[in-house]
Amino acid sequence: MGIERTDKWLDEYFNDPLRICRQMRSSFKDKGESELYRYLLTFGMYRPSRMTNEIFHELKKSDSWTKVEKLYAEYQKKWNGPDIPVYIFPFGKKRASKSEMKGGVSFKDAMILFLSHYNNEEKELEALFVHEYHHVCRLNESHKPLKDYTLIDSLVMEGFAEHAVTTYCGDSYNANWVSRYSDEELRHYWERDVKKHLQAKRTDPIHDAILFGKFRYPDLLGYSLGYWLIKKASQKKHFSIQDTFSVKSEKLMDYMIP
Repeated sequence: MGIERTDKWLDEYFNDPLRICRQMRSSFKDKGESELYRYLLTFGMYRPSRMTNEIFHELKKSDSWTKVEKLYAEYQKKWNGPDIPVYIFPFGKKRASKSEMKGGVSFKDAMILFLSHYNNEEKELEALFVHEYHHVCRLNESHKPLKDYTLIDSLVMEGFAEHAVTTYCGDSYNANWVSRYSDEELRHYWERDVKKHLQAKRTDPIHDAILFGKFRYPDLLGYSLGYWLIKKASQKKHFSIQDTFSVKSEKLMDYMIP
């Protein structure tokens, strides 16, 4: 497995993203191509346009596939991580600032990165890869079915992944949501809105509302809270990288409470 040569797919089928999604069928047997494409759009998958076509050609020019391949080999060895396919596509979300024009989504047995030439500097690429591959490693260490994941599981997942970015890349490469809210703001939301919903499952609308910042909640609130909570926990207890893959969310509660 490793890096799928999606650049070859894009050369041939750029204007037919459903055909592209069909190429990924081996990793997503439970989703048809239309369902998969709609899902990926929410994380940054491209729509065919002149802008995204330019991004694709810039990614090819800078040999992004080889860069990610090197990162994959390094971290799979360093973390003794799982062997999975990694798919790379142009980033396509509109109204994103240049610094935000990257993204990813990870599963137990696959990872997808959405890249642009604005964020193709080596360390920025590494930071995104570390975050997403940490998810893959943690999902593979967990014995809990994904359908049973709760809000606290998601907060811990995001917090540990970005904590890994701090450790391996430095805090200057953290995502901007890490410092979007003050300590006082996060404490306020934690006490008023979040603590009472920690056991909400992914199927409960409140889970995504808090995690992604929907309705009355600010943007990416759950991501910011997750990093904040893990930072608090890390001040009380040292976690090795292997701990961050395997420690259960519930066991962290005594350390996380601010």
